[in-house]
Amino acid sequence: MQHFINVILPIPLEKLFTYSISESEFQVLEAGMRVAVPFGKSKIYTALVYETHITPPEVYEAKEIHKILDEHPIVNQLQLKHWRWIADYYMCTIGEVFRSAMPSAFLLESETLILRNQRGVVDEGALKDDEFLVYEALQHQSMLRVDEVRAIVDTKNILPILNRLLEKNIIILKDEIYEQYKPKLVRYVKLGSAYKSEDRLEELLNSLTRAPKQSQVVLSLFQLQATDKKPIKVTDLERASGSSKAVIKTLIDKGILEEYHIQTDRVNYGGTTDDFDLKTLNEHQQKALQEIHESFDNKKVTLLHGVTSSGKTEVYVKLIEDCINAGKQALYLLPEIALTTQLITRLQDYFGEKVSVYHSKYSIHERVEVWNNVLVKKAKAQIVLGARSALFLPYSNLGLIIVDEEHEGSFKQFDPAPRYHARDAAIVLATLHQSNIILGSATPSIESYYNALTGKYGYTSIDRRFGDVLMPEIELVDLKEQTRKRRMKGHFSERLLAEITQTLNDGEQVILFQNRRGYAPILECTTCGHSPQCPNCDVSLTYHQFKKQLRCHYCGHHIALPESCEACGSPTLDTKGFGTEQVEQELKSLFPKSNIGRMDLDTTRGKYGYEKIITAFEQQELDILVGTQMLTKGLDFRNVGLVGIMNADSLLNFPDYRAHERSFQLLTQVGGRAGRTQKRGKVIIQSYNPYHQILKQVSTNDYEGMYKEQLYEREQFLYPPINRIIKITFKHKNFNRLNDAAEWFAKSLMNVFKAGILGPEYPPVARIRNQYLKNVIIKIPLGQPLGKTKNSIKRIENSFNAISQFRSVRVIYNVDHI
Repeated sequence: MQHFINVILPIPLEKLFTYSISESEFQVLEAGMRVAVPFGKSKIYTALVYETHITPPEVYEAKEIHKILDEHPIVNQLQLKHWRWIADYYMCTIGEVFRSAMPSAFLLESETLILRNQRGVVDEGALKDDEFLVYEALQHQSMLRVDEVRAIVDTKNILPILNRLLEKNIIILKDEIYEQYKPKLVRYVKLGSAYKSEDRLEELLNSLTRAPKQSQVVLSLFQLQATDKKPIKVTDLERASGSSKAVIKTLIDKGILEEYHIQTDRVNYGGTTDDFDLKTLNEHQQKALQEIHESFDNKKVTLLHGVTSSGKTEVYVKLIEDCINAGKQALYLLPEIALTTQLITRLQDYFGEKVSVYHSKYSIHERVEVWNNVLVKKAKAQIVLGARSALFLPYSNLGLIIVDEEHEGSFKQFDPAPRYHARDAAIVLATLHQSNIILGSATPSIESYYNALTGKYGYTSIDRRFGDVLMPEIELVDLKEQTRKRRMKGHFSERLLAEITQTLNDGEQVILFQNRRGYAPILECTTCGHSPQCPNCDVSLTYHQFKKQLRCHYCGHHIALPESCEACGSPTLDTKGFGTEQVEQELKSLFPKSNIGRMDLDTTRGKYGYEKIITAFEQQELDILVGTQMLTKGLDFRNVGLVGIMNADSLLNFPDYRAHERSFQLLTQVGGRAGRTQKRGKVIIQSYNPYHQILKQVSTNDYEGMYKEQLYEREQFLYPPINRIIKITFKHKNFNRLNDAAEWFAKSLMNVFKAGILGPEYPPVARIRNQYLKNVIIKIPLGQPLGKTKNSIKRIENSFNAISQFRSVRVIYNVDHI
């Protein structure tokens, strides 16, 4: 009898692929184990076993697998169910979910090796210079990797060289599979087993009298063993004895010391948790906790609506403590990596090394270690703190999920697929594990608040700040009036400057928010009006003064700052608009004695970029911090007296149905960074339209008013939460073909659904990376079955792909587009 496995391949395929296995492999293989499989003519992929069976495929001959990569499953059944749901709901393939979910080190790669052809006859005189370099290298090495050949000949395009060498029978190519993850091994030493007896030891010390350095190393080893019962690292011995690596190596070579390795994780917590007790909750937090427990008893998702600085984190900590005491795992999801920096410290103060962190700034090796620790239920991975990708870890007994700042747009993945929303996917994950889930925010998303009011979610609120600190005082400044009266210095109104001066004199810190990075979004010639555009995208280039260059924030294209206008040759170049870089520069000239920091995508690129800036600001090494929306998330700075919002209008005038909701959330959140201890903080919002309804609602902290107004508008125009939305994007480099394809698809949708189809329409930026874009939006009433609707769309896509000229047009689905 033949045996087969169905596998998930990490490529966008709709179906699972079938491979044949032997009977002994059938006994060993389980769902969730990895296997290396051949696919296509020469590719080898890492695939995941989905199921084992005995039914051969009908359409093709099943190939044999290449090799088995795991002894035990590294993905569990609940994960596979969750992945299947994500693929179905967000209209992508399970292969795309697999690729996105697994740390890339688990996806073995096949790499081409270049070997010398022993049978080939070589005429060295006939070889070109670059060919001879490769041939010569193969005389000294048995094989070369592609990147090594690239380094030898010092050119990027090495394919022509390899092809010429293949034709001349000098080399042969071979594919090798290699594992990307390498465990971290730490070197330890102990005294050689031959010197364990006292006689031998005495003999050894006498023999080392003429080698004082070696003698010192052995004596230091005894001292370390006496004071610390733990194994002794080579580096510790080096430090204690004041000797070099060479001396220790000599002792190891002589057999006096023995070295051995222990595998350790790359991220370890070195502190202790003995001194920390959980903070006692105040009456408002206690009441909220009580209501959350009641809601959990009813198996409901619970929304915690707590104003900024009301102490939501303390409530979460209490819930995590209960979860751990019950022997279960807890997942704490955050929208922004910047936030994890502060929270790691706070949670480690309470829970020590039970906290593991998982996000994209971690190296692939560190992510593999967290994955393995969660898989084997290690104590150090009982609490996982992470960004949206932490959802995919192999939890087996999840007891609690916390989604903090649940309103954040960063929880939605835009590219590549799966385009999932971490909050919604977390709710499904909690259902699969039958665990509790809490969504927390000071400004809940309209959907979540709607679900709470209609009874779908449990709801509790904390409407007082911790320690009864007053909410910050919010003042609106009219920029139009200030400009008319010539009371502006650069982009600062007199009012804002006076408050900054006062705050700095009081020894407090200032945060300034401007939601654009770079120096200025537009560079313009004042003579002819030309502004440099990106050649690949339909946007103007942003001026970055620090690097003296113009950059595209969509595709990364950059050029040096031109001396004169490219169109008319005039040197009269001027900037329009302003970003964080310009605010920082103006501050340096206005407050030369103050320390000023900047936090945006440009300054936080490194692994520890966030940490350095946040720590410097916490320890009051910086007086003023300028930043983009990274600053608005739940960061907790104790000494901020003033928050300034440079220009609120860019948020309000955005072409999106969520613009007003987002503006309210962003301005409330950034304002919430002010006055978090005893003294009341102040927020100054600069705007050309201070009478805007949203700004008034922010200044009075009127969330209810904003919610009612936005809900009324959404009911009128049929947007979520009243309707569901699926956005379909079409992409192609040929403008006319894209138009025809989008038009055809939209007409087919109208024939099926009759109403609720918007478009096809160009987005505000209609070309990115030389690909034109066009969108169609489908509005689906809540009563209409979502599954059937998606099936109808897929059927239309199948007909669409059958038309030869449309086949090359990419169709991208974004379910619950935000």
